[in-house]
Amino acid sequence: MANIETLPREAARIDFDRFPRTALCHRPTPIEPLPRLSALLGGPSIFIKRDDCTGLAMGGNKTRKLEFLVGEAMQQKADMLVTQGAVQSNHVRQTAAAACKVGMKCHVLLERRVPGRDASYEETGNVLLDNLFGATHEFRPAGLDMNAEAEAVTAKLREQGHRPYFIPGGGSNPTGALGYANCAQEIVDHTRETGQAFDWLVMGTGSTGTQAGLVAGFHALDHALPVMGVSVRQPRERQMNAVHALTQKTLEKLGAEGIPLSKILVDDGYVGEGYGIPAESTLEAIRLLARQEGILLDPVYSAKGMAGLIGMVRQGFFKPTERVLFLHTGGSTALFAYQDQLLASLN
Repeated sequence: MANIETLPREAARIDFDRFPRTALCHRPTPIEPLPRLSALLGGPSIFIKRDDCTGLAMGGNKTRKLEFLVGEAMQQKADMLVTQGAVQSNHVRQTAAAACKVGMKCHVLLERRVPGRDASYEETGNVLLDNLFGATHEFRPAGLDMNAEAEAVTAKLREQGHRPYFIPGGGSNPTGALGYANCAQEIVDHTRETGQAFDWLVMGTGSTGTQAGLVAGFHALDHALPVMGVSVRQPRERQMNAVHALTQKTLEKLGAEGIPLSKILVDDGYVGEGYGIPAESTLEAIRLLARQEGILLDPVYSAKGMAGLIGMVRQGFFKPTERVLFLHTGGSTALFAYQDQLLASLN
């Protein structure tokens, strides 16, 4: 494939050095077994890729994307990062921290996407950290085209003499998705170096960049590891189409051939009432990982992804002999914004 080094298949590598990049992330993140959870569920052997340990601002998956996005911003001589997300956005937190690390300003738009939350929801958790990192912000009501809103604000800031660089929600464009093509390389390297192969990768999927980057990376490396995305917001067909579109653009950026829609796997059975609203299965996943493995999940993304994995084990989706890798995308800082609901679930 184009731009893939012509080494033996087991040593194939993608050349990421041709893309602008700045170091923000602790890499490689650990892969750990979850023996107590595996035994409790009585299914396959479950492992976890700890992308909650990427380092920047308490970690999370957006840091991998930001290495390439901020690298591009620096190449363009930007002095400000502009982005958007829901009120308790992990992406916004990490973007604000990245701006501090490279000496830029950060301005964010926060969508009041989750209904029925009290005033503290806009003051604690990730919002507290956004403010600590000095990001300026403005709120928007639910249901707007938030990328369009943020691009309009970016244009106004440019007119005012700033040099803003716009990052879409979740850092999910072909540049940001390179971060997870790089994570795919990391997983392939781990398999080659340790002999520890996996049969499935399961993750929460939202703004699409993480799943698209992984699928693109594995495809470019000719590594047949299926990626099951557990939707945290959109119906299955819509999420599949969105992931596929970004996967194709990411493969084009990598210089690799495209893939059919059938390669995109999504389960939408764990969304519950909507984005940012924990279902009972979400709360159960948080409790189980905390009490069985001492690992904190977040109530918006990673816990819905883990709820999907747990549900699939109980349904017999995986063979007992298989090895399933779960991608922990971080975000436990948002737990504090859901204190009342979490406490009620522990009774």
